[in-house]
Amino acid sequence: MVSPMKIPVICVRWAVSAFALAAAFSASAQSELAPQARVVQLEEVVVTATRVAQPLSDLVADVTILDRDTLERSGAAGLGDVLARVPGVEIARNGGAGGTTSVYVRGAETRFTAVYIDGVRVDSQSTGGANWQAIPLSQIDRVEVLRGPAAAVYGSDAMAGVIQIFTRKGESAFVPVASIGGGSFDTSKASLGFSGANQGVDYALNVANESSTGFNSRTIGTQNPDKDGYRLESASGRLGWQINPEHRLEATALTSQLNSQYDSGLTGDARSFYNLQAVGLNWQGQWNNVYSTKFSVSESRDKYETQPSPYLTVTTLRSYLLQNNFKLGAHLVTAALERKEDQLTNAPIDRMRSQDAVALGYGYNAGGHTVQLNWRNDSDSEFGAQGTGSVAYGYAFTPQWRATASTGSAFRAPTLYHRFSKYGIASLKPEVSTNVEAGLRYTQGSSNLGMVLYRNQVSNLITYVVGSGACQNGGPPVALASRGCYANTAEAEYTGMTVSGATRWGNVGVYASLDLQDPRDKVTGKLLPRRASQHGTVGLNTRVGVWTLGADAQLAGDRYDSAANSLLLPGYVLLNLTASRPVARDWTLQARVDNLLDKSYALASTYATQGQSLFVNLTWAPQ
Repeated sequence: MVSPMKIPVICVRWAVSAFALAAAFSASAQSELAPQARVVQLEEVVVTATRVAQPLSDLVADVTILDRDTLERSGAAGLGDVLARVPGVEIARNGGAGGTTSVYVRGAETRFTAVYIDGVRVDSQSTGGANWQAIPLSQIDRVEVLRGPAAAVYGSDAMAGVIQIFTRKGESAFVPVASIGGGSFDTSKASLGFSGANQGVDYALNVANESSTGFNSRTIGTQNPDKDGYRLESASGRLGWQINPEHRLEATALTSQLNSQYDSGLTGDARSFYNLQAVGLNWQGQWNNVYSTKFSVSESRDKYETQPSPYLTVTTLRSYLLQNNFKLGAHLVTAALERKEDQLTNAPIDRMRSQDAVALGYGYNAGGHTVQLNWRNDSDSEFGAQGTGSVAYGYAFTPQWRATASTGSAFRAPTLYHRFSKYGIASLKPEVSTNVEAGLRYTQGSSNLGMVLYRNQVSNLITYVVGSGACQNGGPPVALASRGCYANTAEAEYTGMTVSGATRWGNVGVYASLDLQDPRDKVTGKLLPRRASQHGTVGLNTRVGVWTLGADAQLAGDRYDSAANSLLLPGYVLLNLTASRPVARDWTLQARVDNLLDKSYALASTYATQGQSLFVNLTWAPQ
């Protein structure tokens, strides 16, 4: 483990090393990769940072894009497994692919990342944060990961980042696609879909089914030694109408149902049932060369139920957004009105709250200078006004090198369960944060190298406490003190550095990332549970004849599973392999081996993880 006192020193050393490496990398890339640098490449467009489509090169924010090719080549079991390979992101999971999954962006709590599916906000007012295990990877076309607070754009919850998930969209003539696969642990997957566009109407529909008998996720003597499998059924659809060149109407929908086994004692078949639904209706109008408007209405429903031990919680979230964009040369001004309504049904709780917001943004990009200013005020029906803001600046001092710096504030309102359950306190305050970060990035053709240093300080952190005086506010003092409660008792600081890069030498592509972080409870001085001080990924891919081959290694240092830092989870290194090749016209065979060396490791105490596994998939996609 790395002591807290050494983290800043290590960060400085790594920063110096990274600058030196970048200089060497720059010279190497300009000579070795000159032919590739002359190839005209389409500019990647990102919508997450400001809610306006912008080229990735224009952004000050720290963003990673996972496109369809990346997702398909990964061959990963689920969305969490893909995100675990993204710089600045790590996961924890209770057992196999159907188990409860937490996603930590820059070491922050999973509830501090706002999640959207086709622009529809998904969340749980019970647990806080998205139920990642219920989001089907088979339905996803693209993922945008924004690291750093974005509450000045998105409001409550975006304290550590925003993850936008997009399903497939029709773009050309009618195209069907189908796939079927199977592998270890009796895993099977099948999907069928189509997409297309004709005379101003575009459409896409995809259905999928996957299941696995799994493995014994809890090998301790007090739990059932049976296998803990899952079944996930999902569907998504998009329908768009380009009314004329200036106006577009689009409807989106996604649904998934997850039936997952878990252990609850020595006998019985305990199961968790997740049902996720997200629907949205969007209209965009381009009134002239300067002014455009977007209006959207959306609703998501997150249902979680357990059997035979009865438990049921349902979160319904409705959102209404009117955004106006004014583009004047190098200047972009945005003005938005937004309303969000949260409802929780979790007997005996049946409550609702709302947040009404006004948000303003200003962006400037010219002459190597990029400025992004955002301000937002959220009026909560229970907490009153909450203001957030951000200031960001980037400067391209050469065509390849760019430096950035930003600061921003954010907040998250307590969930309705945190306040009104039998463990809740109605007087809980919103969690608030202040973040500062600085970055340096190099881009030349297909090569890139980046480094970001950050510090995110959180106050009023909500934790679960037992026998504390904090539990005597908002409920019967004796009862709350004896069983514990949620309270604003903690402060946290998330500091760290992310270094990432990718390049290509001839037919070989190489990529790597390393995170050094110190997610710490400032009150106790302890590291926050299930987060490693060091984690990273290194991988390569190449073509050999008709084969596309890849390998990656995931590295994680020691973590603690307890807030007291008394239960150690040892670090690990996992090696994974992928291979694919066309087997006939329109047919592609893909294989993936995870945990090739069959390493034993843990993401959560008393929960087992998947050993060596093989999955083979066959896809039919007519061109």
